Amino acid sequence: MNPLLEVIEVETKPHPEWAVIWMHGLGADGNDFVPVVSELGLADAPGVRFVFPHAEMIPVTCNNGYVMRAWYDILELNAISRKVDEAGIRKSRDAVRALIERENQRGIPTERIFLAGFSQGGAMVYSTGLTHPDTLAGLIALSTYIPSAALLNAETHPANNTTPVFAAHGLQDPIVPFALGEAAKNRVTQTSRTVDWHSYKMPHSVCIDEIEAIGAWLKARMHG
Repeated sequence: MNPLLEVIEVETKPHPEWAVIWMHGLGADGNDFVPVVSELGLADAPGVRFVFPHAEMIPVTCNNGYVMRAWYDILELNAISRKVDEAGIRKSRDAVRALIERENQRGIPTERIFLAGFSQGGAMVYSTGLTHPDTLAGLIALSTYIPSAALLNAETHPANNTTPVFAAHGLQDPIVPFALGEAAKNRVTQTSRTVDWHSYKMPHSVCIDEIEAIGAWLKARMHG
């Protein structure tokens, strides 16, 4: 059993009843989205534990082998696709599943756990959430793509066939083209999942309108 990933935790209220495991993008770390918590407008919502894990440090081929925090190696990238290390995806998926299990042990069942992520972290949301054997509360995929269609085709689990998804993308994204995000959304809607799809006039980033929409979406799921 590998040791748990290092994480930063933020609780909106004591004894939280819900959890959000939020994964950062390539080369960032868990600190990246901590400031978002206070902007989600969750003061009148049930208590939430936000878990921001740090990915491991690995060499990334498409960045000249530079060692950085990454959920998996990217071997090649172009405007319409990515060639990725599927074994790395599986390893990180196991690490995220271990964090889900820890929340279970702390009293938060899987159906009250959301997975969220930006860019490569969002790719892990799709890869982990759609193949997870227990039903999750929801998936939040931001400025991202599906890194391995083959993995999803082989391992998509019916437990999350109807799990709600919030997906958003910048119309001027030069890093993960909008078409990749749209293709991921279309793939995810092949079952009866409901996808709340949002586009924003922004590059590879997040914006306040998006953050407020995520907060409203979370509250609707938690109060629903």
